[in-house]
Amino acid sequence: MATKTFLQAINDALRLEMEKDPNVFIIGEDVGKFGGCFGVTQGLYEKFGERRVRDTPITESGIIGLAVGAAAAGLRPVAELMFVDFIGVALDQLFNQAAKMRYMFGGKAKVPMVLRMPQGAGVGAAAQHSQSMESWFVHIPGIKVVIPSTPADAKGLLISAIRDDNPVVFLEHKVLYGAEGEVPDGEYTIPLGKGDIKREGKDVTVVATSLMVKTALDAADVLAKDGISVEVVDPRCLSPLDTDIILKSVGKTQHLVVAHEAVKQGGAGAEIAAVVAEEAIGSLAGPIVRVGAPFCPIPFAQSLEQAYIPGVDAVVAAVKKTLA
Repeated sequence: MATKTFLQAINDALRLEMEKDPNVFIIGEDVGKFGGCFGVTQGLYEKFGERRVRDTPITESGIIGLAVGAAAAGLRPVAELMFVDFIGVALDQLFNQAAKMRYMFGGKAKVPMVLRMPQGAGVGAAAQHSQSMESWFVHIPGIKVVIPSTPADAKGLLISAIRDDNPVVFLEHKVLYGAEGEVPDGEYTIPLGKGDIKREGKDVTVVATSLMVKTALDAADVLAKDGISVEVVDPRCLSPLDTDIILKSVGKTQHLVVAHEAVKQGGAGAEIAAVVAEEAIGSLAGPIVRVGAPFCPIPFAQSLEQAYIPGVDAVVAAVKKTLA
């Protein structure tokens, strides 16, 4: 397998699906000749032309509205917003139209669209361009929510998302774009709703998402020096959520830490903790501990931003708390 960056893996998935299916097209701000705000769509305009890689005005409601209409008419749009933070001006198109259309038409309508959005802190983009918003989308029935942590997962999950007949929100951490990993050549799929064990362990389960998967793995290395064996579980999708893989892991380790970069209050980790509390409380030998960002806007200053982002020390402390 070739070593590729997270960005290149996403680009590969887009190219392969556009070659395979003429109904797949890309829309968004500066996705054409410029190649996307973060360079994800580089080379696709030259290969597929303006008809299938379309620049749009700066209007998120128009981008998502166009995608919903095109998907309902039989096409497979992949829409890109520059930052997840801009979703607020287009929520009606997403949660009142895209998410509900198939249900309201008795299953006769399909909305096969993907909404790609960069999110996450760590690049000095300040309070309005650095948030992690996954919990917003998890609360909406009718939308699938994908949040990959590795290049290989990003490619396989994106191909599955494009082929899905339902709207999929695909969240990409900005810091991960440069992350490298082995990626299979050609097309392959990873089922939406199927989690993955990134590291096997026996003492405590850490369920982590996106960039926090790497943080959890780094924390596991630190804890291993103290004789603590950590199992790191990556759900990869938050809706549908692979509860089976989480419950099986917790049943083995009897301890649970949930880690995400998003604000701790009301985060997706609270749903994971609730599922385990409802389904496996009897198997727990310690408290469920959550790791998340503080309940405040994201600072611009680099030192404050780094203090805001949950790090290895936070995961290590959480593991030791549940094991105490």
